[in-house]
Amino acid sequence: METPKHPLPPRAWNREMGNGRHRRCPFRRRGTCSGVPQEGGESSLRQLLKDFVSAGRVDHVAMVMGLHPQYLSSFWKTQYLLLRMDGPLPYHKRHYIAIMAAARHRCSYLVGLHMGEFLQVGGNPVWLQGLHCAPPKLRNLNEINKLLAHRPWLVTKEHIEGTDAMQEVEVLMEKMKLLQENQLEEEGVTQEEMTTHFELEKTESLLVPSSDFSDPSLQSNIRCFLEDPEFGYKDFTRRGEQPPPTFHAQDYTWEDHGYSLINRLYPDVGQLLDEKFQVVFNLTYNTIAVHCGVDTSMLRRAIWNYVHCVFGIRYDDYNYGEVNQLLERNLKIYIKTVACYPEKTSKQIYTQFWRHFKHSEKVHINLLLLEARMQAALLYALRALTHYMT
Repeated sequence: METPKHPLPPRAWNREMGNGRHRRCPFRRRGTCSGVPQEGGESSLRQLLKDFVSAGRVDHVAMVMGLHPQYLSSFWKTQYLLLRMDGPLPYHKRHYIAIMAAARHRCSYLVGLHMGEFLQVGGNPVWLQGLHCAPPKLRNLNEINKLLAHRPWLVTKEHIEGTDAMQEVEVLMEKMKLLQENQLEEEGVTQEEMTTHFELEKTESLLVPSSDFSDPSLQSNIRCFLEDPEFGYKDFTRRGEQPPPTFHAQDYTWEDHGYSLINRLYPDVGQLLDEKFQVVFNLTYNTIAVHCGVDTSMLRRAIWNYVHCVFGIRYDDYNYGEVNQLLERNLKIYIKTVACYPEKTSKQIYTQFWRHFKHSEKVHINLLLLEARMQAALLYALRALTHYMT
């Protein structure tokens, strides 16, 4: 059979297919394709060679499928369309998605194959260091990739929406509107439900892993000022352990107890601290992203109370279901990291939440976290001081 023209130079062709003296075509044995049914064998082999020419190589998967050329032809057409023809995604991103899919099933061969293809079409080698180095849009496919690979029955329409940044804003606006309407309609939440919601938020705060305080890379000019450097934040709620008693905010509030005590101990400081807490909590320009005239008090309260929740402080008159409604997962991770492990805060997690919000709005979040964290620590310290003094 006449050898078809091919895009590879002779040496590359010999490496892939071998020459007649030293290597046989991987599909050929004694004049026929190895293991291929004889019916239509010649046309099938011709198709395989055409496919080889278009792809530039024959990988092991194709060699195995070559036992059934009719199927291989159909399979390769699909692969060619998905990976090599014009389409909505750049070629390197298509191969990266293939890497993610193969990795889910620990298929090192296909991972390696598509890594090579990824680099060949101009992919950034840094992405191959891990999913954390890939752009957010590719990382966002991780959840549905995981479900499709292992538990496809869990996939819902919410996963298919792959909510983009602008939709995040609209979804948040809609949730705030519904919660405000429910409050106006006085749809009551029982005390038992309040408790359940609070415990749920404490449990979900375990999203962020504990920081490694035994990091040997800790700079000596910092370590020398530390004793017991391994001591750090410990999740208030830990699986399999009895948690400390919850701090019920109404038993010792800043307004009624902490403010007056600290003002007695250090005149004017209580006033200044209170002013700072009030300014940051009430700070608003009545905007959310591109929307104006928005009452953001509900959102600010959810952020403040979530920080206190992470530190075991509960407001019995607050429905923590609002926290779960208004704070999406990436924002919770950011809040927990900044409040508990500020040394782990990175540009990456900063950019992952509220992607269409203004930079000034995200800075406001950080100010809320700073002051809520400070007030939580003060409440514990001042309560202990009150107990000591009485």
